[in-house]
Amino acid sequence: MKKYLPILFICALYTIQISRAQNADSLWTIYNNKHETDTTRIKALHELAMSYRNSKPDTAILLGEEEIKLAVALPTEISKLWMGKALSTIGLANMNKGNYEKALRYYFSALKVREELGDKKGVANCYNNIGTVYSLQLNQFKALEFYHKCFELREVLNDKPGLGICAVNIAGIYLDQANYPKALEYYLKSLTVRQEIDDKQGVATCYGNIGIIYGTQLDYAKAHEYYLKALQLNIQTGDKQEIAGCLNNIANIYKAQASYDKALEFFFKALKYLQEIGDDEGVVACYINIGAVYQYQSDYGKVADYYAKSLTKAEQINDKELITLGYLNIGSLNNDVGNYKLAVLYADSAVGLSKTISSIDNERLAYQILATAYSKTNHYKEAYENHVKFKQLTDSIFNADNSKQLGDLKTKFEVERKEAELKIKSDAEQEKLKAVALEENKRQQVIIASVAGVLVVVLIFSMFLYKRFKITERQKIIIEKQKQRVDDAYAMLAVKNKEVMDSIYYARRIQNALMPREKTIENIFNRLMKK
Repeated sequence: MKKYLPILFICALYTIQISRAQNADSLWTIYNNKHETDTTRIKALHELAMSYRNSKPDTAILLGEEEIKLAVALPTEISKLWMGKALSTIGLANMNKGNYEKALRYYFSALKVREELGDKKGVANCYNNIGTVYSLQLNQFKALEFYHKCFELREVLNDKPGLGICAVNIAGIYLDQANYPKALEYYLKSLTVRQEIDDKQGVATCYGNIGIIYGTQLDYAKAHEYYLKALQLNIQTGDKQEIAGCLNNIANIYKAQASYDKALEFFFKALKYLQEIGDDEGVVACYINIGAVYQYQSDYGKVADYYAKSLTKAEQINDKELITLGYLNIGSLNNDVGNYKLAVLYADSAVGLSKTISSIDNERLAYQILATAYSKTNHYKEAYENHVKFKQLTDSIFNADNSKQLGDLKTKFEVERKEAELKIKSDAEQEKLKAVALEENKRQQVIIASVAGVLVVVLIFSMFLYKRFKITERQKIIIEKQKQRVDDAYAMLAVKNKEVMDSIYYARRIQNALMPREKTIENIFNRLMKK
């Protein structure tokens, strides 16, 4: 059965390639069909561009530009949606080509479109992409700035898968800066959200990363604990590549603790998985690790055997970096066992190949092997010359490392300063919000007290008015009764007055009837005077 596996694998690979080609042909057919709707055609074009973003980035860029032209003719909202997608695709293609400045320009343009649309998820994706480009440019400060923006927005969106990825990105930056507490903090955040969504592969990856942090800090017990957790989960998912990685990590922990037999046990387990999946580079690395353990045990026969296997495998896959490493290991081994001619032979090969691939560190180590070999064979001039070259390259690497460390320290300082500013700003904003809330609470209490006071006054006044109303009602009834009495009295008085007046008028008539009138008396008196 085994002899047919390569044939089956080739057939499966061929089938996948045919399927992809057919899918691409189908998309081209849809795009070129003028009878299809513009939305359908632009969708097909976008899928084509995305399919080429890694394998043929230049083609993806051209298709993305064509997508933008098509998007302009669509209604405004739909146009912006597809323009945002096209700009992101072009940015990704440029990033894959290593054109980071262009990638940033397109990503920022895509970000602007996403913001105009109010597409928060799209904005978060743009933040993440921009952070990735800055990370590739080794601009860790800017990378962290945009990764943190992405993380905060995905928290708002409750995008747990996105949060898990973003937290790992942030942790990776902190790990590069040797800021282990912050790296651990964000790996644990990623672990939490991935456990919540039951992402076993993601949880296993987090366990492995946490193990790396503890291993770097020489906390081997904790590192071993998390590597084992990662291994158990990867066995459940059946991911042989990750299983091999976990076994290799556990083996290195045992090697660091000088438990060489256990280290060999796990290196051989890792080697088996790597051979099964055809990971040639991993196999070479495993051979080298096994050889190194045998060297610690001073079993030089087995060391030579596995170093030779690593070199042979590296030459089969034509990996020049690994071939150089093989030369160095065999050269160093021959120095240890006193076979200085072979040491010189392999070290010279390492020098030549290191120069070809511009590997300064490997070239430096090769000069060290040569210096040792020549000094042991009393070739002091050659030993001195090679030692000088070794020292010069070591100094150049040291200076470069110092510059990098200074840059990293500056970046770390900037990051910590920025975080402190953000914390101060956050604290100030919190205090301001608390003060505003307290003031608002006081204002509400004053308003409530005022309203309550007014209500009490209104209630008292209403009760007073009601009481006065009742008193007025009673007074009105009394007044009406008194008025009625007065009216009755007035009527009786009028009757009495009429009776009196009638009597007066009657007496007057009688008087007038009995007594002569005044004029008559005057006339009589005048007549008497004349007589």
